[in-house]
Amino acid sequence: MNEDEFRRLCDFIYRRTGMVFTEARRYYVERRVTERRSATNTASFAAYFARLRRDLDGEVEQFINAFTVNETYFFREEHQLRCLSGDLLARRIEARPAGRPLRIWSVPCSTGEEPYSIAIWLLENWPMVDAFEIEIVGSDIDTRVIEAARAGHFGRRALMRLSEPLIAKYFEPEGPESWRIIAELRNSIDFTTVNLVDAAGMRAHGVFDVIFCRNVLIYFDDASRRIAAENLYDNLMPGGFLCLGHSESMSRISPLFDVCRYADAIVYQRPREPRHG
Repeated sequence: MNEDEFRRLCDFIYRRTGMVFTEARRYYVERRVTERRSATNTASFAAYFARLRRDLDGEVEQFINAFTVNETYFFREEHQLRCLSGDLLARRIEARPAGRPLRIWSVPCSTGEEPYSIAIWLLENWPMVDAFEIEIVGSDIDTRVIEAARAGHFGRRALMRLSEPLIAKYFEPEGPESWRIIAELRNSIDFTTVNLVDAAGMRAHGVFDVIFCRNVLIYFDDASRRIAAENLYDNLMPGGFLCLGHSESMSRISPLFDVCRYADAIVYQRPREPRHG
């Protein structure tokens, strides 16, 4: 790709996903374009880019899938799970309308480690888990990882933070270094596709008590972060909580949220009442 082609492609990615790629990541971008051109038997960049712009055959979905980062494992940033069971859910119960389930959203969810971790953690560590209807939704822009999450196959590295008793309880061995999460958990989580900067797609998922949105906003620029923050705000019930990654701070992105400091984690809350002025 020449300079103009690289710029146009990065602009295309940005408009579709909010992710920012600069000259410093040119090799990363070019490598994935080369892979997709080879997979689609497209002779030139110009022909491939024209194919993306027409979007007649689902190639845009495959192209975006090639650019997502899906590095994760079970019980990652465990302190936030402790905060969930120790502080956040108790506060959400107080504000819960009668008959409404507690709703937790993992977005992006990658190959499912995070939403499955939430389910396992609550089963093991929240004494009131059987007293409430709990809905856990896992969403991601990458259609491939959503299918992998639904299938629920995991290797040793994904399970490295889990004890052997937990693995034996919630996973079925498939081979020397392969396990599948039990069907009861696979069937308990709804996996969907979503784009954090697509307001309509986000709204279609409804509102949640707690949203985990960790380690993705670092790939956005300021404008995209603000759009994502506004969408996340709209997807939270008044008084609902947002958990970000350890290197992310909503205070530097948007003034919409209140900062809440608990013993185990700093989280962000949608105010119970609208702000005025």
